[in-house]
Amino acid sequence: MKKLSTFPLATATLLLRTPAVLLLLIPFLLRAQEDKGVHFEHGLSWAAVQAKAKAENKYIFMDCFTTWCGPCRYMSTTIFPQDETGAYMNDKFISVAVQLDTTAKDAADTRAWYADGHELAARYHIRAYPTYMIFAPDGHAVHRLVGSRLTANDFINDLSSSFDSTKQYYTLLDEYDHGRRDTAFLHAVAMACVNAYDLTAGKKIARDWLATQQGQFSRDAVGLEIAYTSKSTDEYFPVFTKHAAEVDRTMGPGTAERLVRNVLMSEGADRKKGDDRPADWQAVHAKIARFLPAEADELTARIKVNYYRSRNDWPAFEHAIVAYMKTYGGKMSDPELNDIAWSVFQKCADMSCVSDVLDWSKRLKDAKEPAFMDTYANILYKLGKKDEAIALETKAAGLAGTADKAGYQATIGKMKKGEKTWE
Repeated sequence: MKKLSTFPLATATLLLRTPAVLLLLIPFLLRAQEDKGVHFEHGLSWAAVQAKAKAENKYIFMDCFTTWCGPCRYMSTTIFPQDETGAYMNDKFISVAVQLDTTAKDAADTRAWYADGHELAARYHIRAYPTYMIFAPDGHAVHRLVGSRLTANDFINDLSSSFDSTKQYYTLLDEYDHGRRDTAFLHAVAMACVNAYDLTAGKKIARDWLATQQGQFSRDAVGLEIAYTSKSTDEYFPVFTKHAAEVDRTMGPGTAERLVRNVLMSEGADRKKGDDRPADWQAVHAKIARFLPAEADELTARIKVNYYRSRNDWPAFEHAIVAYMKTYGGKMSDPELNDIAWSVFQKCADMSCVSDVLDWSKRLKDAKEPAFMDTYANILYKLGKKDEAIALETKAAGLAGTADKAGYQATIGKMKKGEKTWE
């Protein structure tokens, strides 16, 4: 899923990242469910899907995905094709997969859904992927789920709530709109909005519930304030900057600082896509210093890494990451390091940049997580260290779960043949 917000969602997402080989197989794998598992309709318009659901008295299951979304691919290649998933869904749902990004390679049936798909995304505030929309046979939205699930059973259990009116997301919102305001209900709906990644709808409900509370720092109150704080302009952000001690007493040491840090990092250099003005690093540093003065130097350095990476400015990125790792390497977690190293491996054409990543990411080769080892093995391979790369990738394959082994074995095969393993 494109990065979600830093608060926890009630969803299991695809862990770490997809092995390199799967990225090459996406066009063939995305429709693997056609042969078995969940039957997805193809060639039908949104109006035709609704008409079919009404005629067959079935609910509509809409998989809203993007081509760049790893968890979406996991669901399409691992969960939806399973017989268990198909057995549960096919007699209850008319299922359709709707791509919500656009690419130059989109097929005609994908392009035919552009208008309806984008209208649905705007109407229902779909901003995280995958999002699953569930409609009743008459076409009105009743439920919504967000994120991948690790097993078919997990997915089926969550999807079964589509038929429970006490859990249906849009049924709960409708009750709120019609005036229901008991305290337990308000809290439940505010959290349902979090789990549905629909904070637009949830902000007023969260505010209504918090107004019923005597204390601002109960576990439920702080938990809700965390869930609704993703920007420094959000109304509860001052709770974490001005009352860190109270927050930490309730939620554990470091809770307030972690949230503030994550918010500031996500806001970064305050440059949106297409804004080519140079970053104002003095202003970034000053903003951070207002809230976390002791971390202003380190966090500014970290934001530089993210900023230059997002703009594919590899020379500036190389300088930024080397400087950061030299001084603050211990601040970066292994998953964060793995994500950055993989991006360099895939996209940086300058081999000196790839060579440098070998040094500052070397702790990945000793990790117990196969995806981290895979990253380091691919970097070794790109630098011509073929035998060392194959040995490490073989070790990663031995540690990988059953569902991922084929991907690692395919990468090993490419390495042995001298074929590229990067985009």
